[in-house]
Amino acid sequence: MKTLASQGPRAWLRSPAALALLALTLYLVAGFLAPALAHGVAEGDKGYIQETSGFLFWPFIYLGAKHMVTGYDHLLFLFGVIFFLYRMKDIGTYVTLFAIGHSSTLLLGVLTGVSVSSYLVDAIIGFSVVYKALDNLGAFQRWFGFQPSTKGATLVFGLFHGFGLATKLQDFKLSPDGLLGNLVAFNIGVEIGQLLALGAILILMGFWRRTNGFWRHAYAANVTLMTLGFILTGYQLVGFFVM
Repeated sequence: MKTLASQGPRAWLRSPAALALLALTLYLVAGFLAPALAHGVAEGDKGYIQETSGFLFWPFIYLGAKHMVTGYDHLLFLFGVIFFLYRMKDIGTYVTLFAIGHSSTLLLGVLTGVSVSSYLVDAIIGFSVVYKALDNLGAFQRWFGFQPSTKGATLVFGLFHGFGLATKLQDFKLSPDGLLGNLVAFNIGVEIGQLLALGAILILMGFWRRTNGFWRHAYAANVTLMTLGFILTGYQLVGFFVM
C-alpha cells in the first residue's frame, strides 16, 4: 500500500499540482503585500462597515462571501482538510465542523467584545495549516505513536479561524443598530463563499486524483502546504513582536 512517507518529490516541478500550488503561493505573497492581511478587511469594505447603520442583509452576505473566497488562510486549511477525503459525506462532516467553529466564535467574539492580539490569533491560524499538513503526512503517528482526532482538530481550529475575523471586526465602529442581523448575514455569506471555494477545490482535486501522478506528488504537495503554513505563522509572529 502506498504511503506518503514512501513518496518523494521527484518530478514534482513538472506536475500540474506544482503549478497550482505555485499559483497559490504567489497569491499568498500578494496577500502579504496587500493592506489586508489574512483576516484583514479591504479599505473600501472597512469604510462601508463603519458607515452603515441598520439591518443590511444582502451587503453583509456579499462581504462574508468575499472574505471567505479571498481568505487564503481558510483556503489553505480547507485544502489540507479535504486532501484525502473522497466521500461527500465525510467532506460534509468536516466542513460542517469547521463552519460551526468559525461561525460561533465570530458571533460571540463581536457580541461580547472579547479579543486578543489579531497577530497571535492569525499565527495560530497559520499553525493550523502546518498541523493539517503534518496530519496528512502521518507525522503524529510516526512521532508519537497515536493519531489525534482529526474531527476535533478541525472544530478547534475552526474556532480560531472565526475568532481571527472577530478581532478584526472589533476594530471597526460597528453600529449597534441591526448588529446581530448583520453578523448573521455575514456568517451566511461566509458559508456561501466557503461552498463556492470548496466546490472549485474539489473539482481541481477530482481531476488531479484521476491522474497517475497523484500519489507521486501528494507528499510534496503537503510539504509545500506545511511550508506556506510556516510562512503565515512566522509572518504574524514577526508582526506581533515588531509592530
